[in-house]
Order: sequence, then C-alpha cells, then structure tokens
Amino acid sequence: MRALRTLVVEDDAMIGGLLAETLEGLGHTVCAVESNVTNAVAAASRWRPDLIIVDVGLSEASGVAAVKEIVRIKFVPHVFVTSDAVRSTPLGPKSVLIQKPFRVPDLEQAIQEAFAAAQACDRVAVRSEKDGLAI
Repeated sequence: MRALRTLVVEDDAMIGGLLAETLEGLGHTVCAVESNVTNAVAAASRWRPDLIIVDVGLSEASGVAAVKEIVRIKFVPHVFVTSDAVRSTPLGPKSVLIQKPFRVPDLEQAIQEAFAAAQACDRVAVRSEKDGLAI
C-alpha cells in the first residue's frame, strides 16, 4: 500500500501519539493529531488526508459526527477505533471499526478494509450513474 497522508482524531493525547507513531512506522505521514470535532474538520479541510483514524467517543462529541462533517465535503476512507462495544452504533456502509486495544496488524487490516469498502462503493456509484440510477 502506498504511503497515506493520515489525520488522527483522538482525545487521549497518549493514544493519539501512539497512533501517530504506529502509522509513521507503517510508512504513512500523519498530517495532524486532533482531539475534537472542530479541529478535526479544520485539519481535514487544510490537509486533505487520504485516511482518517478516529476515536468513536471523543470527550466533547462523537467521532462519528466529525467524520460525517468531513465526508460531506469529500469522502475520505476512515477507520473508527473504540474501547467500547459499539457494534450497534450506525457508522455507515464505508466504515470500518476496530476495538482498542489492537495490534499493528489489526490496524493495517482495518486500513485495507476501509479502502476496499470505499472502492467497492465507488464502483457501485459509477455503475448506477451509467445506468441512470440514483443511489
């Protein structure tokens, strides 16, 4: 996989730093580590990341809200991370969720799944546009 410009959204500074270090160890560039929705949206607008790694439960709001705001402008593959069991939380068809604590191979797999899901949805959208269908 090519090197990705990555935005990390995590309200725990220690975990955010560890995620950034792990991603850089995998060959990716971390453009920003943000701890709240407002700063995450601003960073996404400024840096235009290829990937977002976002904590589901930010202290002041939901990471889901941050992603929804960011992808309204332009879709970005994303991986949600959580320490809670939120399997029932609706995250969207292109979303991938991994549970903390996780291993580096789990993160790598989640990133690959996020890109595969995004590509699959893009192919469906292209086919629907050709067929004149609205989705």
